[in-house]
Amino acid sequence: MLDFALLTPEEMGRADAAAPALGVPGPVLMENAGRAVARAIRARFAPCRVLVLAGPGNNGGDGYVAARHLQQAGWPVRIAALASPRAGTDAAGAAALWHGPAAAFEAADAARADLVIDAVFGAGLARDVAPDVAAVLAAGRRIVAIDVPSGLDGATGEVRGDAPAAELTVTFFRRKPGHLLLPGRTLCGETVCAEIAMPPAVLDQIRPHCFANEPGLWRLPSLAKEAHKYTRGHVTVLGGEAMTGAARLAADAARRAGAGLVTIAAAGRGDVYRAGSPGLLVSEAPIADLLHDQRRQVWVCGPGLGPAAARAALPMLCAAARQVVGDADVFSAFADEPDGLRGAAVLTPHAGEFSRVFGPAGRDRLGAARKAAARTGAVLLLKGPDTIIAAPDGRAAINASAPPWLATAGAGDVLSGIIAGLLAQGMPAWDAACAGAWLHGRAAAVAGRGLVAEDLLGSLTTALTDATKRYNP
Repeated sequence: MLDFALLTPEEMGRADAAAPALGVPGPVLMENAGRAVARAIRARFAPCRVLVLAGPGNNGGDGYVAARHLQQAGWPVRIAALASPRAGTDAAGAAALWHGPAAAFEAADAARADLVIDAVFGAGLARDVAPDVAAVLAAGRRIVAIDVPSGLDGATGEVRGDAPAAELTVTFFRRKPGHLLLPGRTLCGETVCAEIAMPPAVLDQIRPHCFANEPGLWRLPSLAKEAHKYTRGHVTVLGGEAMTGAARLAADAARRAGAGLVTIAAAGRGDVYRAGSPGLLVSEAPIADLLHDQRRQVWVCGPGLGPAAARAALPMLCAAARQVVGDADVFSAFADEPDGLRGAAVLTPHAGEFSRVFGPAGRDRLGAARKAAARTGAVLLLKGPDTIIAAPDGRAAINASAPPWLATAGAGDVLSGIIAGLLAQGMPAWDAACAGAWLHGRAAAVAGRGLVAEDLLGSLTTALTDATKRYNP
């Protein structure tokens, strides 16, 4: 799990501070970091005129080291220092080893360079970038950022004042949430995470609780040779009277995700649902009657159901201790009433639905998702191009597998069905939500541009195979 850890700037600072006691002093880490930046640049760019914009802290120190290694490789390099490093720091030691030419920290000098290395501020910037500094960074034609582009908040992915768009970002040891959260992911360009001999034992001290959502963070349910449809679980999807397609998409997705049986509980519209996929079961029995069957442990409540029906059904399901995936109309049903969602296993709002219940997520979407999960006791999956999965215990994962063409009507219904299908097979709610988000995005990538929600169903088989191969090649 620690292989997928994302470290906040504060946690990375603790790692840096802990490293010397574990045998790796700060100057060694800085030397390795700067060398890694130079190596990444040489692998991607032809020799050219380089200007390093260096701040006074460790980020600037990494820049001095990178400049020295590029100069030793024959590249023409100059350094423009925003300010000198404080005496006695690792950055001051790195600066003392630089014997090349200097330049003014001005936009004109940045504009003349073929490549600008942004080593001004790191990920832990606590204030907005000053306009004069931002103007110098904006003048660079091609930018390589050390750690993050200056002005990007490494914890939230948000921009503090202004931040340049980098062609390449080189970070160290572990990525930060801001490398995956938008707009940070876009501003970073290609992101390389370099090893710098940071002792892995620092993670035991830090105990990170944010992760990149990848196969290996979770594992799909394994199928026993003696498995049959009842051992693979029974999902029940509540079907509304009007938007019947939503429930059908969720139900078909649950089947594709591996649930052994899937029933649509049709509120007086069984004829409509029976015209769908032949493998779907349809029941018009009241919810209370269906709850007598203890095999029906997983339910999907919300897609196409209508707010009134969702408000009536969710408390009934939760009171029966069923695992409920709440989506769509449950968020209209409990607008401004987050406590009404307590008892659900997984909640999957998009930004508008989240705001309806919990208020706007604001600049720190990661923090907002965590608070909502703690408030409801449910795993909360905040949908978007940088989907966040937050658990009540504070764990969070950021998903980056979704291509932009996944933004299409019905895609969320498919996601709720995938998660339900995984829950039915025994996956814990956190794992099922994380796996569901990754599979959803991967299926969209497989389907390609022009995707409609129905296309995700056929692509899920490939996504499931890909996930298995990634952690068990």
